[in-house]
Amino acid sequence: MRILVLGGTRFLGRHLVHAALARGHALTLLHRGRSDASAFPEAEHLIADREGDLGVLAGRTWDAVVDPSGYLPGVVAASARALVDAVGRYLFVSTISVYAEPLAPGADEDAPRIRLADPGVSEMTPETYGGHKALCEDEVTAMFGPRATVVRPGLIVGPFDTTDRFPYWPRRLARGGEVLAPGRPDAPVQVVDARDLAVWMLDLLERDRAGTYNAVGPERPLTMQEALSGIAGGLGVEPDLTWVDESFLLAHDVVPWVGLPLWVPAADDAFARMSNARALAEGLRTRPLAETARDTLTWERSLAPGARSVSPALSSERERELLAAWHARGG
Repeated sequence: MRILVLGGTRFLGRHLVHAALARGHALTLLHRGRSDASAFPEAEHLIADREGDLGVLAGRTWDAVVDPSGYLPGVVAASARALVDAVGRYLFVSTISVYAEPLAPGADEDAPRIRLADPGVSEMTPETYGGHKALCEDEVTAMFGPRATVVRPGLIVGPFDTTDRFPYWPRRLARGGEVLAPGRPDAPVQVVDARDLAVWMLDLLERDRAGTYNAVGPERPLTMQEALSGIAGGLGVEPDLTWVDESFLLAHDVVPWVGLPLWVPAADDAFARMSNARALAEGLRTRPLAETARDTLTWERSLAPGARSVSPALSSERERELLAAWHARGG
């Protein structure tokens, strides 16, 4: 297949390009040249900003396009218009954040989505992220109809994750000592390794599959206790976990998800209980979290000092302060 990737040099797109090249597909990457532009010399690179001029696409055709970098509906609409007669299938990477609250546990792809009060707002914020992604989906499906595929991941993890939404835990557990474990041991957790997601998206393209899919893992329900134990097991360490309840954490201004990755308060944990039945039926398979943790830490340790500018989700000093306060109250 001839595949166009809008991006392809950072995280999920990077893993998809790697998998596609390994299968012998012909790849064209359209990107700004800012993130490892020397990667994948065997692929064609088109340097352009998709928020500006897409003239580099004129007169070209591909079998499919993968869009892991679309966040604003106007930008996605421009890409869809430029490619509607140039590609066979448009696979858009969306998010489970498109779903409106309250969300029922086990919600599937037909659950109601967010509708922005002002669809014309162009500023991307945490409050508008899900609504913007829903509008992006609409642009793609309106333009491509049955030639559109919409993939809605939750938390994507693995090597080349430049956030601290997952790398925090392999790094923290590898360091040892008393570890602050947030919330309930039986709280639900859903993650998907970027490599598994990339391979599965490529499978969808090769089989020309339409539809909308919650691309969340693992294949069976996972708890926070199992997640932390799995990560530790992959690193060969025995964690010394101290479980701190969510009311204490919230009272001490620890921000769920950001301040302590994987932790979602009980009131919001339906977003960690999404149905992935449709994706599993279409072949999504996920590797053990132990493997993801080991590979993520190996990748992070391979980086040059200072290569990652992201601050730790929870600093060691702040963790010690919280643990001391927790024990002082008898926890």
